[in-house]
Amino acid sequence: MEKKPLYKVIVSDRARQMLASHVRFLAQKSLSAARKIKNELMDAIRSLTTMPERFPFSNAEHIPLNKYHKLVVEKRYLILYQVKNQTVYVDYVVDCRQDYVWLVK
Repeated sequence: MEKKPLYKVIVSDRARQMLASHVRFLAQKSLSAARKIKNELMDAIRSLTTMPERFPFSNAEHIPLNKYHKLVVEKRYLILYQVKNQTVYVDYVVDCRQDYVWLVK
């Protein structure tokens, strides 16, 4: 069986800031919960080095069709990313409980 090459994953500054913001907010309530979600989000992002196309495109009406793949973590956080050639670009880490229509503005 032929082994597929790994994808390079690039996390945008904006996505890093969003992730840090979610972790900081949760840390105000529980440090252990904040550590747990940070590890789960980071593991999910790292997993995109193999088969990033396994997650579907986002079909949210305010997000352009077939542009961003979506990866949901802990039923609460949404990682939006694009795949171009052998590179994965993580652009957003959003809390699904919040309105994120602003993404297209």
